[in-house]
Amino acid sequence: MKTAAIIQARMGSTRLPNKVLMPVLGRPLLGWMLERVSTCAEVTDIIVATTTDARDDVIARFVEDAGYKVYRGSEDDVLDRYYQAAQLVQPDAVARITADCPLLDPKVLGSLIRRHADGGADFVSNSEPLPSSWPDGMDVSIIGFGALRRAWSEAVKPSDREHVTFYFWNHPEAFTCERVDHDPDWSKYRITIDYPEDFELLKAIIEHFSGSDAGGVNRVSMDEIVAFLDANPAVFGLNEKYTRGLGWKPALERDKQLGFE
Repeated sequence: MKTAAIIQARMGSTRLPNKVLMPVLGRPLLGWMLERVSTCAEVTDIIVATTTDARDDVIARFVEDAGYKVYRGSEDDVLDRYYQAAQLVQPDAVARITADCPLLDPKVLGSLIRRHADGGADFVSNSEPLPSSWPDGMDVSIIGFGALRRAWSEAVKPSDREHVTFYFWNHPEAFTCERVDHDPDWSKYRITIDYPEDFELLKAIIEHFSGSDAGGVNRVSMDEIVAFLDANPAVFGLNEKYTRGLGWKPALERDKQLGFE
């Protein structure tokens, strides 16, 4: 099966601007993520989907210089951005991931791709709808390309256009959806980037594993990261005051203002 991993990334984050290119050991977080995703055998294409905003010129240059594909589209209509990016390679399925998850485990990504291929569901996710039992930062959703095309052509609510996955799990009559949970519940671990404290935790993880016997950062698994955090409570505690965000709430408020229920 041909699967395109499409990573949405932009510089205009409100909580931590420019976070996706913050450097650790001389390499931007997005660079670490691209290298990790490229080790996933189930991924056939990698595309970074950024925006046409001039602030994101630096992302496009970095991605192209690193040898990866880039698509630039709407900042607000992320569903269109994903669909148009996928059109570049015409895959069987799209793996929707975000640059907020620079240490996404390639094995987790691969397992979700295989689950989608074997099970026949239109939409398979380990994180949506919330709550998720996986560490924040291991979020993956796999969408059949035909299902993505249908959502792109049918969705009209601003929230459905801004948040790529909304239309699928809000329309069970139209799509078959499956959520994969993690046992035990590891939702207390936060391995994502939204706040300065998140960056400090990611930096500590990358610096530790870049010089360890684990084979380097590219091959470090989610389980090894969790074990490191368990063994280093000071690192785990750097960002434990934050919980998984509900960044889609403003989009729902805009729906109401525009008369959508």
